[in-house]
Amino acid sequence: MSSSPPPSPPRRRIVGVSTKMYFSAARTKHYIQELLQIISSSSPSSSDLLSQLDIFIIPDHITLASVASQLAGTSILTGAQDAFYEDSGAFTGEVSPAVLAEVGCRIVELGHAERRRLFHETDADAARKAAAAARNGMIPLVCIGERTRIDNTTTAAVEECRPQVEAVLAAVPSDADVILAYEPVWAIGAAEPAGADYVVAVTRQLRNLECVRQRQGATRILYGGSAGPGLFEKLKDGVDGLFLGRFAHDPAQFYRTILEVAAA
Repeated sequence: MSSSPPPSPPRRRIVGVSTKMYFSAARTKHYIQELLQIISSSSPSSSDLLSQLDIFIIPDHITLASVASQLAGTSILTGAQDAFYEDSGAFTGEVSPAVLAEVGCRIVELGHAERRRLFHETDADAARKAAAAARNGMIPLVCIGERTRIDNTTTAAVEECRPQVEAVLAAVPSDADVILAYEPVWAIGAAEPAGADYVVAVTRQLRNLECVRQRQGATRILYGGSAGPGLFEKLKDGVDGLFLGRFAHDPAQFYRTILEVAAA
């Protein structure tokens, strides 16, 4: 007699932004200051909404430690744009996940389409790095997505994403929190995001994969790829939040989207 999968753990909504390599150190500092000022000036009702979701900011490696210091005492999570799969050793130029955790990093973004395209990273690389992040008490945020939109169905997209998901989840403990950022590669930087019905259909099927259903820890799914205001309301039946890019490089627009995700 087969056992039923364990009940899914509760999933908090989550929204965040990566600055990639767009900001100078001075701009990063000012961005955090301005965002914190906006949040501190928010109404009590808005503050209540903010307490109901997780917010993260992923700056460049150089400013990560200072951002973590700026965000100390807040609930906003500091993230890193990548990490190596070993904690220490003769790996010149790489970034230790142990050191990231030491300076206050809480989330590590891995497997982004740009890393895969420019640096030829594989599913196996993302899995090893995810294991390292989890081993050091951080949450792996793994980017997944199909390279091209083959047809009007979601079958091809799910099948291309399946090995990306399976590799990562096989590498991390079952009780570790994991975030999957679904970013169709063909939608990154596009004028319009992927259609809402398409995204919801894909993410629902990804959530129903056996490797996801059998996990003890929370597996949250974000949508990224030309994400902006008004989008989450259309996607909330399939995803737990948004992973924002250049749109959210304006603190006021980022805050606006945070409130939309919280209130939807």
